[in-house]
Amino acid sequence: MKLWFIEPRPNVFVSGVKDSVANTVVYYLYKYCPVSSGVVIFRSLPRPPGYEVRTIGPTRKALTSISGLQLVIETLKTQ
Repeated sequence: MKLWFIEPRPNVFVSGVKDSVANTVVYYLYKYCPVSSGVVIFRSLPRPPGYEVRTIGPTRKALTSISGLQLVIETLKTQ
């Protein structure tokens, strides 16, 4: 993954390659990642809303859809 994607945070990868290469890598992830991996994939789209969210198995962050807009639910940490 680190060969084709930028890793701004641990286990967060951002594509810096052509769509065809990114799609090949995503296909590979779907083929070989176990369901227990909890992968979340954000893909850029040329139409609104400009992205799509795909997952492999259950994720640590909750996902929701409001009026067709896919969102990740973040909880606020209070001190």
